[in-house]
Amino acid sequence: MHNEAFSTIAARVLEAASKLYPEVAALRRHLHQYPELSYQEFKTTAFIKEYLAQLGIEAEPPLMETGVVALLRGEGAALSGERRTVALRADIDALPLQEENRHGFCSTVDGCMHACGHDMHTAMLLGAAAVLSGMKAELKGDVLLVFQPAEEKAPGGARPMIEAGLLKKYKPSAIFAQHCFSSVRSGSVAMCKGGFMAAADELYITIHGQGGHASSPHKTRDPILASAHIITALQHLVSRVAPPHEPAVLSIASINGGHATNIIPGKVAMMGTMRTMNEELRALLHEKFEKTVRQVAAAFDVEADVEIRSGYPVLYNDPAMTDLAWDAAKEYLGDEKVHPSAPLMTAEDFAYYLRECPGSFWQLGTGLEDTARGNLLHSPTFDPDEHALETGMGLMSYLALRYLAGGREL
Repeated sequence: MHNEAFSTIAARVLEAASKLYPEVAALRRHLHQYPELSYQEFKTTAFIKEYLAQLGIEAEPPLMETGVVALLRGEGAALSGERRTVALRADIDALPLQEENRHGFCSTVDGCMHACGHDMHTAMLLGAAAVLSGMKAELKGDVLLVFQPAEEKAPGGARPMIEAGLLKKYKPSAIFAQHCFSSVRSGSVAMCKGGFMAAADELYITIHGQGGHASSPHKTRDPILASAHIITALQHLVSRVAPPHEPAVLSIASINGGHATNIIPGKVAMMGTMRTMNEELRALLHEKFEKTVRQVAAAFDVEADVEIRSGYPVLYNDPAMTDLAWDAAKEYLGDEKVHPSAPLMTAEDFAYYLRECPGSFWQLGTGLEDTARGNLLHSPTFDPDEHALETGMGLMSYLALRYLAGGREL
């Protein structure tokens, strides 16, 4: 395929995305006003189906109670030979946060907000469906549109969708997705080959001692003192167990014990998170974590209950698919709008798809030069630049066209 053919298609997608932008921004604002928590996205699911139906795209039989899967069939594929399918995914759930923004389309649901950009992701995939519906003749294969529920709440929606047969039934040969990041300038993207996002595990520790009067600590088995030493000891797992070149994070983020100045409690509960980019290191740190907690507890004559809840795995971007996405982004956005990204210690259940199907996941810029300091993911003041909708829907559309064309003329 010639670069001239690519540039012609890119120009058509740019024009279509520009025309659709006001409509897609309105979709995003509706979604933002009516957020729904993980596994509860019933109205969101109905809204997605309704919009796709207006495009002439019928939803496939559901794989979960919420979420939508739809197949957009291209008309430019060869009559003989196997049809290729590329999957594009957006997550649709919101977070249990009370919005603190002051714009005119704030959440109408108390204690629930799209604070992670999933309203943007959903609107962009709907926009891409609209762009590609108008270019079926150029689509040399099929596009699987995956509107996935429950990314925010473990065990997430990706794994049950895979277990329900998503990838086996539709057999995509590649899968792509994007995520809003205000740390990247709006209109730009940032991409990373290989390990991009961390495995995230939840840590739970309960220390059982013997409470008593704080004036007589020698008569107690103090769980607070033991907990302090456990927290300190756990820090050596990253500094002395993890190799210096391997990213790892271990944070105890909650400690709860006691309720008075003169009472040593009988119990202390702690919670935290462990993030790793390597599955072998992840397993080693799990083992060392439990051993460290129990041995330090024993030294202070207290008992420890330890639980590690394994979360999403390492998100590994296929190098070849990331090269393809990188090239497509440069062709569509221009060289100056595509940047390398360092690995991140955040986690994403898109990692499950990438274990089964080659693909790539990148940062979509939603920040501006004067972006407020509180404009952060999972913040009640998260407020992405809506013009990123045009960038995201266009890039997803162009990448689908580019991938399905392969080495053939567009």
